[in-house]
Amino acid sequence: MENKQRGASQEAKEVIRLENVGKEYLTKNGAVWALNEVSVEIPAHEFVVVRGPSGCGKTTLLLAVGGMLRPSVGKVWVDGVDLYAMSISERASFRADKIGFVFQMFHLIPYLSVWENVVMGLPSRKGGGLRAQAEEWLTRLGLSHRVGHKPSELSAGERQRTAVARALIKNPQLVLADEPTGNLDPENAHQVFQALSEYHRQGGMVLLVTHGAEAETYASRVVRLQKGRIVES
Repeated sequence: MENKQRGASQEAKEVIRLENVGKEYLTKNGAVWALNEVSVEIPAHEFVVVRGPSGCGKTTLLLAVGGMLRPSVGKVWVDGVDLYAMSISERASFRADKIGFVFQMFHLIPYLSVWENVVMGLPSRKGGGLRAQAEEWLTRLGLSHRVGHKPSELSAGERQRTAVARALIKNPQLVLADEPTGNLDPENAHQVFQALSEYHRQGGMVLLVTHGAEAETYASRVVRLQKGRIVES
């Protein structure tokens, strides 16, 4: 598999930067700030775990970094690009090129096979090489015997590993993972963490949010959130 190592001059390059980011939600009981004055810089090639209790703003932070949730205030840069200065279509193209996503609830298309779910988003101009990488990741993740099965025929662990393969085959610059092992037993959780860790060792960048401690073993950096604010980074 292609190694994503970049030049030494880029090793410390900032990839993610949040500047005074806040996200306000209006509820029947008034305004709630899910994020409040969050500022952080994350260099390239780190495996960062953002940890905190439920409701502390972890998913809001991840969606803002992924270009899917516009902050109420502040700015978000990814790879030097001000995400929310772009149009919706520009952000969609940026995500497709730069970012892979792994979610707790898998988000697989139920009527497609494992293989179809993994390769459906591949750009046709690069399809051949990426399809070879898809086969390699499916083998590494223990899914080579499941490529023709639908998601309903898979265990929770197999569905999540399919989602991981889908995120990694494009060799995105950044993988965003939202509680990716929240529905898994310890053995399957370990397989998911191992796959993300291997991708990180090959030069990829991972930003993973979780409420548990298990992921910290694999992290190069831990950021702690509490009530919408960073309390340790």
